[in-house]
Amino acid sequence: MRIERLRWWHIEEILPMEEDLFGAEKWSAAMFWNELAQRHHYVVATRDDEVLGYAGLSVVDQDESWVQNIAVRRDAQRLGIGRALLEDLLGEAARRKVHKTLLEVAVDNRPAQTLYATYDFEPVGIRRGYYQPSNTDALVMMRDA
Repeated sequence: MRIERLRWWHIEEILPMEEDLFGAEKWSAAMFWNELAQRHHYVVATRDDEVLGYAGLSVVDQDESWVQNIAVRRDAQRLGIGRALLEDLLGEAARRKVHKTLLEVAVDNRPAQTLYATYDFEPVGIRRGYYQPSNTDALVMMRDA
């Protein structure tokens, strides 16, 4: 497996993953294009030129960065790919000397919360009805550098 920068040609390959994993709350191609245009740090995990997962980090300033998303194809889950993607994002935050990294995760996504906790992310708040249209709450988690 390789972690590499997400490029425009990866977008079409990650859209079916978005649909499968997030359904009505999926990101559109335009949303990914916007993330790339903003020069946020986005990476893909590939094997044999096939995308297995992707992740993104938005660095606000030296005080704060946000994990935008981490997604791994269902047939590639539980192989350490999500962990590798998260480590890449945290490495980028460290390279930029960011003091804290935050993320939002669905309150019912215990596997993701457990993964984040192993990297010292702690709950700091709840965003009620954050995920639409399901109206699912988001747990906000934070980690100091």
